[in-house]
Amino acid sequence: MSTHASDPLAALGSLPGVADSVDSVRKAVDRVYGHRVMRRRSNEITSEAALRGARGSAALSGADWALEEVRRRTDFGGDTEARTVGAALRLSAEAGQLLSIWRQSPLRVLARLHLVAVGDTADLGDSVGRPRQVGEAVGEPLIEAPLPDPAEVAGRLDGLSELIIAGGTAPALVTAAVVHGELLALRPFTSYNGLIARAAERIVLIGSGLDPKSICPAEVGHAEQGRAAYVAAFEGYLSGTPEGMAAWIAHCGRAVELGVRESTAVCEALQRGAA
Repeated sequence: MSTHASDPLAALGSLPGVADSVDSVRKAVDRVYGHRVMRRRSNEITSEAALRGARGSAALSGADWALEEVRRRTDFGGDTEARTVGAALRLSAEAGQLLSIWRQSPLRVLARLHLVAVGDTADLGDSVGRPRQVGEAVGEPLIEAPLPDPAEVAGRLDGLSELIIAGGTAPALVTAAVVHGELLALRPFTSYNGLIARAAERIVLIGSGLDPKSICPAEVGHAEQGRAAYVAAFEGYLSGTPEGMAAWIAHCGRAVELGVRESTAVCEALQRGAA
């Protein structure tokens, strides 16, 4: 069994309150996976969760569109909000395709996520798909914390990658929350860092086996809790204190539970024949 010294993510799992969050999330996920609709129509639930997750992630990045508008639109190459929604939809569709690569090379996956987010609607030159360099600006709504310099970004990305490749005993929720928080803190790319951080959280939750069918969109829950609560919880992550880290993990856990609630409602609607 790994020690906390060699498995720092596992150490976070022992923080006060974190075990309760992990247990609550596990029970919530188990309940929706046990829904009778999941036995027959899980692909529909997965597709709807991807759409709703993308809408939630885009809302946190400043494009708070109604779900039906996201569902209806086909052109996302217009203004900044449209490009943000388009990027979120592409990332949501791509996340489940990158699981095997994530376990071997998380940095390759992050580069791919940036390429997917940018798509063909923006001319960002050679900044696409690689960490930002000295002097490059970062366009990131919502998160106003100081930016680490590129050298620090590179070192911390390497450290995060090593932790993911090594695996360990940490619960999926803890790993997902740390990946999410670290990418928000680093903002390693010139654009779409928030969307990418939330997509990476989704990849961890799927790949860990907690949510293998990707039906528990945490992005929905992050959006439902509101931008102010999201930023406040993230400041806890940035503080690095045990209390702050535990609060961020709990916030991410609540987001998953709200995502479960969303997909449970979809299951109920399908069962009634209303969707």
